[in-house]
Formats: sequence, C-alpha cells, structure tokens
Amino acid sequence: MKTTILEAKGVCKSFAHNGGQNHVLSHVDLKVYEGDFTVIMGASGSGKSTLLYALSGMDRATAGTVLYQEKNLVTMKEKELAKLRHTDFGFIFQQMHLVSNLSLFENIAVSGYLNKEKTSAQVRERTEMLLARMGITEVKTHLPSQVSGGEQQRCAIARAVVNEPRVLFADEPTGALNRKNTTEVLGLLTDLNRDGQSIVMVTHDMRAALRATRLLYLEDGKIIGELSLPIYDSNEEKSRETQVNAWLSSMKW
Repeated sequence: MKTTILEAKGVCKSFAHNGGQNHVLSHVDLKVYEGDFTVIMGASGSGKSTLLYALSGMDRATAGTVLYQEKNLVTMKEKELAKLRHTDFGFIFQQMHLVSNLSLFENIAVSGYLNKEKTSAQVRERTEMLLARMGITEVKTHLPSQVSGGEQQRCAIARAVVNEPRVLFADEPTGALNRKNTTEVLGLLTDLNRDGQSIVMVTHDMRAALRATRLLYLEDGKIIGELSLPIYDSNEEKSRETQVNAWLSSMKW
C-alpha cells in the first residue's frame, strides 16, 4: 500500500481579472504518494503550474487544504513555509535561476549551507557526490555562463536535492533544452526516482511524460484522468509510448 506524502483537498485558486475572478483551479483533490514520479499534463492554461505551486507552498490556494505532515500549507506562516522549502522540498524550473557570479559548486553548496542541518564538511561532501552523479565535476569551478544549458540544468537538479528533500517539484525542467540534454536530464530524474525520490513534475513534453510512474491530466483546473505505469525501462519505451499516446488521445490532448 502506498504512503501519502502530500494531499490536496478541495483546492481552488482564483485571480482577479478585469474586475472579475479567473478560476484556475476548481476543487482539486489529489494525493501524492511516496516514491512516485507523478507527472501532470494538460493543455496550456489548464492550471498545471498553478497546481504545482499550490502543492509546494510556492503559492497559496484560494480555498481548500494542502496537507504535509498533518500541517496545512494554505494557512502556514510564511516563515514556516520558507523553512519547509529549504528542508523538505526541492525545486527545478525551466529557467535554472543559478546565481551568475557563483561557480557550479557554490550554486549547489549554498543551499546546503543555508539549511544549517549539516556541517560545512558534510555539505561539501554531498556537493562533490552530486557533481559526480550529474556528470559535471570537470566544470564545477565554472560560472553558469561558461557551461551549456544541459550542464546548468544538471547543476540546478543537484542544488534541488542537496538537502535530500522528501518531494522534488519540477516545472517544465526540459522546456529550454535540446533533445540530447533533455534525454540526459530525464535520465537523471529517473535515476533519482529509482532511488526512492518522490517527484512531482509539470510538462507538455511527451518524452518527459514517458518517465512517469503516475500520469495525471488536468483540464480547466480539474483532474479528469489518471494513468499508472511501472518505473521507466528504456527497453520497453515503444510499448510505453503507445500506451501513453492512447491515454492522452482519450484525454483529447
């Protein structure tokens, strides 16, 4: 039986627009399970990123609850949320948001130092391990502007997991990458998931969707479909692609 790590109940999100209200999320109920690679898909404007931000505490829902360890992120104080985002949650975005005047090593390590739960030596050791795992040890002293987009995103992934988060959130992490770098980044995320990392990712990319163990489809701010899959195996990619394509077609994607 799967363990629920995060749960949304009746989550709504509205924005003021032209004197009225734009309802982006409508009474979303969702459980995120430990160890799953959950991928949220849907047409542009369906509310995918808004749901991700509500689940992660990056933004507050207008109504409903988002429960993590019996605490409601919707009513949590900003200071508590900030600490949670440092310790228990990790974030990857389409734009890497690396600090331009810090080396790749420093961009990763600084998150560990800010967390203050590990000694400086422990942070440095984990940073070196992640640099090796991401295949960017040779460029660790380079600035972000001196490396490729793929290397920047691998650095961003390392930064996101340096504090060993319970949930890793990713918003279109391959959106700005070419095919080769997309494959490499998705491979790293799949490897992290195989090691037990819980991931929630928003994407419109079919290649990214294939890495999911659980696919959710969002339409007009509501989850209208779900598909469960085994952990990704490249040897079964063709059959997996056929299955996912058929499901997406049934969602009218």
